[in-house]
Amino acid sequence: MSKEAASLVHEFTFTSQVQPPVDTGPNPMGARMCFTMGEGTVTGERLKGRFLGGGDWLLVGGDGYGRVDVRGQIATEDGAFIYMNYHGYLEMNAAIGGALTTGAGTDFGDAYLRTSPRLECGDPRYAWVNHTLFVGAGRLLAGGTVEYKVYRVD
Repeated sequence: MSKEAASLVHEFTFTSQVQPPVDTGPNPMGARMCFTMGEGTVTGERLKGRFLGGGDWLLVGGDGYGRVDVRGQIATEDGAFIYMNYHGYLEMNAAIGGALTTGAGTDFGDAYLRTSPRLECGDPRYAWVNHTLFVGAGRLLAGGTVEYKVYRVD
């Protein structure tokens, strides 16, 4: 069956407590900041559990955008483990700068923070994640937590 147009369906929301970055400084590619991502929550109808943690190897270019490069793990509430990685873009504007320096939050419209998550799982109950296209929209919550709404492209 073919579809003329794709639609987005909310699949899950996840949060992670993000530690202050290790700033490796400017290099030929831009400025690299490495963030440790702590535990968080994963909530959705088909996917629920805990974000176990991971890291973001953010590269900030001279164009005012950060290139997001995240890897992490999800433990579902029914005992499966899912590897997740995503790339995307973070607009390094005043709202993001203020949130990173003061610990304040942002809203989804305050900066362009979009990702393309890829999930991998060997558990047959979650085999569907291996061949599903996802997109995400993120924001920073007060206190150093990042939140992403992840959508399935249907």
